[in-house]
Amino acid sequence: ISFISFHSGTTNQCPMAGAFAGILLSAAEGESCEHHARNNTWSLLSESISFEDEAVIHENMVTANFLLGIITFTAAMSVVPPYGRHIRKGWGPVISNKWGWVLMEIPSVVVFVGTFISGSQCQKLAPRLLAGMWLGHYIYRTFVFPNLIRTQDKCIPLCVVMPGFIYNIFNSYLNARFISHLGSYPSTWPTDPRFILGSMIFASGLFLNIYSDKTLINLRQPGETKYKVPRGGGFEYVSSPNYLGEIIEWTGWAIASWSLPGLSFALYTSSNLIPRALENHKWYQEKFADYPAGRKAVIPKIL
Repeated sequence: ISFISFHSGTTNQCPMAGAFAGILLSAAEGESCEHHARNNTWSLLSESISFEDEAVIHENMVTANFLLGIITFTAAMSVVPPYGRHIRKGWGPVISNKWGWVLMEIPSVVVFVGTFISGSQCQKLAPRLLAGMWLGHYIYRTFVFPNLIRTQDKCIPLCVVMPGFIYNIFNSYLNARFISHLGSYPSTWPTDPRFILGSMIFASGLFLNIYSDKTLINLRQPGETKYKVPRGGGFEYVSSPNYLGEIIEWTGWAIASWSLPGLSFALYTSSNLIPRALENHKWYQEKFADYPAGRKAVIPKIL
């Protein structure tokens, strides 16, 4: 959270971000996880299902997430999702960009926290560190980023927002439930090479993601709508370093959590963002005659 505050300078605009960030601390410092679990919706549901049965259901949901990545990649390579520079009419009701982002991403904070604090291991250090990484990204994406963008007057179709909203409920449960309840992390996990390496990869991806977002946002002066060629930072190598940053982040999360839910999300992120990056790259090349010829779409010197 300190990293986000330093780089965005906008957390004062988003008091809800601070409130959500404090939930984990209240769970650890005030009441026990067991108390939260007894009064949590997830725990009420789990009373009627055994640990073993929930684990099987969870494994099947993770398998579905892997399959969903394949379906998403196939669909995204066939049809360009109609938002951002690719917005077009004929896709039904729309909502403002700002509130569309908030609505789409908020389950990744609310559902994740609610699921996490109901877990039997939520007070352990390793799950809390992993939760902090997750919330570091999603508090930025849900509450900070929508207040930074200068396209708040533009719209995004609900047919884009609502599938994202539903997926984030599903994915937040998968990952939060594993790290706080179904998975098992020893007390030495924070010093494990996998956690250290994964955390470093995650942090580098988060930095690239936020830095690239700010570069794109700062291309426009207030009131401007014209697109320009972004330069500097990761944009010297690829057209969508913000997407590359997210792919790196969740690859790091998968390594740090050493979990199949984490791996399924990392692959899903790639399946969703790589086709989008390819379309962005094509759009830049068609719109700007002087677009840098050596710049790739999303992976430097490769793709």
